[in-house]
Amino acid sequence: MADPVVINPITRLEGHGKITIFLDGKGEVSRAYFQVPELRGFENFLVGRQAEDAPQITSRICGVCPTAHHTAASKALDDLFKVDPPPAAKMIREMLYSVFMLEDHALHLFFLGGPDFVVGPTAPKAERNVLGVIQKAGLEIGKRVIAMRKELRGILTELGGKTIHPVFGLPGGVAKAVTPEMQTRFKETATRALEFAQFCEKLFEDVVLENPAYVKMIMSDAYTHRTHYMGLVDSQLHENFYDGQLRVVNPTGAEVARFPAQQYLDYIAEHSEPWTYVKFPFLKKIGWKGFVDGEDSGVYSVAPLARLNACSGMATPRASWLYEKYFETLGGKPVHHTLANHWARVIEIVYAAERLQELAHDPGIVDPDIRTLPTETPKEGIGVVEAPRGVLIHHYTSDERGVLTSANLIVATQHNAARIAMSVDKAARSMIHKGVVDDGILNQVEMAFRAYDPCHACATHSLPGHMPLLLQIHGPDGRVVREIRQDG
Repeated sequence: MADPVVINPITRLEGHGKITIFLDGKGEVSRAYFQVPELRGFENFLVGRQAEDAPQITSRICGVCPTAHHTAASKALDDLFKVDPPPAAKMIREMLYSVFMLEDHALHLFFLGGPDFVVGPTAPKAERNVLGVIQKAGLEIGKRVIAMRKELRGILTELGGKTIHPVFGLPGGVAKAVTPEMQTRFKETATRALEFAQFCEKLFEDVVLENPAYVKMIMSDAYTHRTHYMGLVDSQLHENFYDGQLRVVNPTGAEVARFPAQQYLDYIAEHSEPWTYVKFPFLKKIGWKGFVDGEDSGVYSVAPLARLNACSGMATPRASWLYEKYFETLGGKPVHHTLANHWARVIEIVYAAERLQELAHDPGIVDPDIRTLPTETPKEGIGVVEAPRGVLIHHYTSDERGVLTSANLIVATQHNAARIAMSVDKAARSMIHKGVVDDGILNQVEMAFRAYDPCHACATHSLPGHMPLLLQIHGPDGRVVREIRQDG
């Protein structure tokens, strides 16, 4: 057996991770492991704190998707205190969330996943980054991306109170109303945001969809898994980032479950492996059958690809047209190609911009009634949103004073963990033969996880009490010759 091939650290993702690829005597891949070696612990940090602190504490889990955690926590507090926010408060939350989804997806398109297509999957690694994108696409495009993200973040700052860690979500509403003057500015930004979204759509069309080699790569078996899919849908089964029910479809596209977030424990369970700190959620009624796909496997996926598979359409006109084109181009619904996440993400950029425009123009958004004060004794609350990376669930219990007694967070990247592990293993088996490995091949293995836009800073936070450390030393034949561990 040859020495394992190790990619450490993996790049262009949120958080940390490494890939270990074991080769057999013929240089073929016997198994590739996607490992997450970091540990958080926010579920323990929350216990003993006032419930109202949760939106601020959980937003510190990650500097990339704090708004998702803040909003999920705020919705969990609504449920904990059994209070329904006024319509204006819900619209303000959703408008802010649409801004966040747009700028976060743009971050992945231009900084994380995009370089693989704009610069090329086998280009020198020194060029596979945002600087390489600017060099290839032009300085003016770079300036436009940075300027748009800055303007969108201006809304997050003005309305959310802070750019990175918002402070506006409260049980029963929000802390700040939208004034008519603010609405005027937000309308102007929404117009420019929609123009930017259509620019992103055109760029993806020109660079990726007009390149037959890229389309062939997207639809290749190396990046394909037939799993279940989960996403948040509204009453019309349209995709929704902020509210609705969770819908699950099987690999044929048939609905197998639809439920409110409060019932998630009836449908989702978690599996652990000794080689990683991330857990592997699975569909409880099917069970954990290992790292396999198909209708009989409980493995499912979330994130843009899954959201489009799980819904029956988009609620805004341009996104709806793109949705139809997406499935027509990729062979019908559902789409199982992991790299199609990139296109689905662009469609969601358009949807977020269109939804932002709708909400910014709604006269009801300037209603000063933005909070319903809680009167119930808190006990248990569950909130859900669609983070950019998929379904995000916050679940809290408290005593009668509102002091948290337990917290459970199931984060988007956790839902995807099993499929990501399978994707990396399959890509490695498809790319590496006869022991031939180079930088371009390894980057194509990394593309298998990068399409999900994983965030391991969010996803590894649930081990209680201590952080076990296990060090394994492998011999030349790949076997473990020494193991050093610290369990306490």
